[in-house]
Amino acid sequence: MHARTPAAAAARKPPSGKRSATAAIRDFNRFYTRQIGLLDQGLLGSRFTLTEGRVLYELAHRDSPTATEIARELSLDPGYLSRLLKKLERQGHLDRGRDAQDGRQRPLRLTETGRRVFDNLDRASGEQITAMIAPLGAGQVGELVGSMQTVRRLLQPGTPESAHSLRPLRVGDIGWIIHRQGLLYAQEYGWDVTYEGLVAEILGGFVKQLDPARENAWVAERNGAIVGSVFLVRESAAIAKLRLLYVEPSTRGLGIGRQLVAVCVAFAREKGYRTLRLWTNDVLVAARRIYQAAGFRLVKEERHHSFGKELVGQTWELAL
Repeated sequence: MHARTPAAAAARKPPSGKRSATAAIRDFNRFYTRQIGLLDQGLLGSRFTLTEGRVLYELAHRDSPTATEIARELSLDPGYLSRLLKKLERQGHLDRGRDAQDGRQRPLRLTETGRRVFDNLDRASGEQITAMIAPLGAGQVGELVGSMQTVRRLLQPGTPESAHSLRPLRVGDIGWIIHRQGLLYAQEYGWDVTYEGLVAEILGGFVKQLDPARENAWVAERNGAIVGSVFLVRESAAIAKLRLLYVEPSTRGLGIGRQLVAVCVAFAREKGYRTLRLWTNDVLVAARRIYQAAGFRLVKEERHHSFGKELVGQTWELAL
């Protein structure tokens, strides 16, 4: 048996930064398994294990799946899954059918008893999560969901996720958008609190002077969380202004910004405006690319000192 040299041992160790990340992830895993009761003897106070609960979920949400499909989806050993399915069948929760075209296939389906058992587990799971997030405010819930989306996107970049949607402005959105824009621009560009004050001033005026026939706002939502927004306001009978476009970092690259700009352009055209105008700063590179792709052209630039920074302001226009 050969002793490893110090150099060989060091080569096997991950970089110090990744060692810290590994420790942090393991610590979070321990916290979360306790938080949602995965260490309890039974899932959600039932007699089922976590794996059995996952199998029941797949049976409830698939149209006559086969054991092969479930094993592949859950990365389970086929022999272990076979024993588990036999147990569920003995308990009266599962029926095995037969494929009319392929007699070797045995489609699986929950019995009425199995469906009731799953419904009880599903309801208990929803109640558990609802109770867990009950002390959180709306902003904190949005932050929590956004963070979960970021984890999934980074660890499983190819995993399909639910699509985003656009909706009208609701009560509570204005305060959230002010908060997120102030925070994000401080984190990403170092802008000070005066930018948050400007956003509050703009949106306060929007609410007070809103002309629903000529002005509008859209909020992008994904998995129940706000992930972006944009506003269109009237400047004159012929000119509309696109204002305060933003997209959450966790959902950038999904086309949300382009969709928000596109809906503004469509609304401005529908209302008979001749020009759609916007003001931005040259450091907002990603936003400028969206504007250029939508057909906006740069018509004016000027240096200014705002938000604690030296900036170059830009006016862009789109002929409608």
